[in-house]
Amino acid sequence: MAKRLGVTGGIGSGKTTVCRIFRVLGIPVFVADNVARDVMENEPDIRAAINLITGKDLYTHGNLDRKELARIIFNRPDLLRKVNAAVHPEVLERFNRWASASDSPYVIMEAAILFEAGADSLVDRVVTISAPVEERISRVMGRNELTREEVIRRINNQLGDEEREEQSYYVINNSDNEMIIPEILKIHEDMLRLAEKER
Repeated sequence: MAKRLGVTGGIGSGKTTVCRIFRVLGIPVFVADNVARDVMENEPDIRAAINLITGKDLYTHGNLDRKELARIIFNRPDLLRKVNAAVHPEVLERFNRWASASDSPYVIMEAAILFEAGADSLVDRVVTISAPVEERISRVMGRNELTREEVIRRINNQLGDEEREEQSYYVINNSDNEMIIPEILKIHEDMLRLAEKER
């Protein structure tokens, strides 16, 4: 049975970059955000739940109107929680099936809201990717069409770095001048040892 490593961090912290390096090392990565997107698009029960929670039809063109959903829920933490509660169980169920079928020594779940979703209970260890807030804001604005205010609102809707770090086994500081590859290699070796010990 493959060991499981959770990779988390706030928006713009560099989770994708870190996971790309793990992939190069041959470790399979389950990207929870992509699976959540798929669930929200294609699961009829969840589509219905999202319309019910937001009080409007967000699928008028067949696909989920993400912009409108974001506009509604990022100002309403109660609605954000409800949408997450509707989507997470299916995502976690898919992760469990996927991880159980893997013959890799360990697998990774990449999830921005790993702790908030309760997914930390499904993994053996967690690594938090942290980065200075200003760097995170400029990274996100550089890749998404979000204003500074919108990025800050999303950061404020997530756990703070300190809270995440306290609950994590490993922490990688992904500031622009930090060398992250040696850190990743250390974690990789550690996870391989953990997998070997329980063979």
